[in-house]
Amino acid sequence: VPGTLELRPGWALAGLAMAVGGTLAAGAQGIWQLLRLPPLASAAPQAWAAAAAGLRRWQALAGLTLLAAAGLALASGGGLWAGFAGLAGLLLGAALLLPMMLAAGLGAAEARARGVISQWFWADARHQLPGLSLAMMALLLALAANVGVGTMVASFRATFTGWLDQRLASELYLTAESPAEAAAIRDWLGPRVEAILPIAAAETLLAGQPGEVYGVADHATYRDHWPLLSALPEVWDIVARGEGVLVNEQLSRRAGLDLGAGIDLPGGPLPVVGVYSDYGNPSPQVMLGFESFRARFPAVEVTRFALRLPAAEVEGLAADLRQAFPLPENALIDQAGIKAFSLRIFERTFAVTGALNALTLGVAAIAILTSLLTLADRRLPQLAPVWAMGLTQGRLAGLDLGRTVVLAVLTAVAALPLGLALAWVLLAVVNVAAFGWRLPMQVFPADWLRLFAAAVIAALVAG
Repeated sequence: VPGTLELRPGWALAGLAMAVGGTLAAGAQGIWQLLRLPPLASAAPQAWAAAAAGLRRWQALAGLTLLAAAGLALASGGGLWAGFAGLAGLLLGAALLLPMMLAAGLGAAEARARGVISQWFWADARHQLPGLSLAMMALLLALAANVGVGTMVASFRATFTGWLDQRLASELYLTAESPAEAAAIRDWLGPRVEAILPIAAAETLLAGQPGEVYGVADHATYRDHWPLLSALPEVWDIVARGEGVLVNEQLSRRAGLDLGAGIDLPGGPLPVVGVYSDYGNPSPQVMLGFESFRARFPAVEVTRFALRLPAAEVEGLAADLRQAFPLPENALIDQAGIKAFSLRIFERTFAVTGALNALTLGVAAIAILTSLLTLADRRLPQLAPVWAMGLTQGRLAGLDLGRTVVLAVLTAVAALPLGLALAWVLLAVVNVAAFGWRLPMQVFPADWLRLFAAAVIAALVAG
């Protein structure tokens, strides 16, 4: 990847178009209400509240329509674009439904309130909702994106770590410079290790796509650790006899290869007897028994090996190997080194996610702040009678702050199911269509609590 920044005019213009279009769409709401009101009624807050109630009903109807369209897009199984359409429908539909949901929640709280101040607090919060609804929509989308993308990344991290533990079961990995050196090293290693497992691979076309075929030894390392998603009974015995193959999930999904389906290989087709997970690999892959592999690809030279030995002996064996043979630095790699290297790459890949999550939450906080600043001057005539009736400025300020926090908490509660739905679409639809493999979805309630605390703090700061 080049280490230079690049600014394309198309990106700048697209961002500007989205900003202008979004501003016009947001401003159209108020202008539409103003056009429908009588000229003198536009100065009356009650008239605006009545107009906002009608608009909320139309927004809720549009939101339900978008959610239904999202469901249809996802149910159609149309691939990547259907997944994107489902995401758009989910996010926009939920955002348009939010004002009605908040109004219903505030109305229910008002109905259960006891005491004049408590009733006024909930009624005033509902009355101010039209001026804060766009800010709450921004907060909803920010929180849902945080929950959805955070769940996807955390699910990937947990699955990837466990998958590495399965795939990298051997303690040491060796690459020789030539077949002659490989034979000499094998003879030297024979009495010093528990097992020497050859790693042999050949490139070929698999279901019309460039891919790799691996030869796998008949050993407990694979039987006990290799991550199979589905398999026939006694799958490893079938593979060892050369009567079937294992395919990775990517090839199974792209070529529609279920268990029992045949796949063409050099030397004749073989049935698929198992499907294994292969996260991160964009290419199709097949595994067959080592003897069958040698018969089908006799020209392939085997110079790579996985070594099984007690973990405490790895460092000593590696030092002895380097003394006995002129091995380059990267010829010997221990299991822990590969795992640490892979996880470092993973964390770097998703480091930008944390920055984007903070950015979206910051944008939502600024939206709340600007909405509150806009409402501040308009609210003075409404607050003056309450102050004149005995409420102190400190008490009024506390109630105003409480209103902001209550709206933020209600929005966060609404954002949780939306974020989980977003995560499911990303994992089960978009990821499968884009990469050919599916990650199991896992939930992380502690992350939700931290995120909701951040949302409340952002609302408090803005308030």
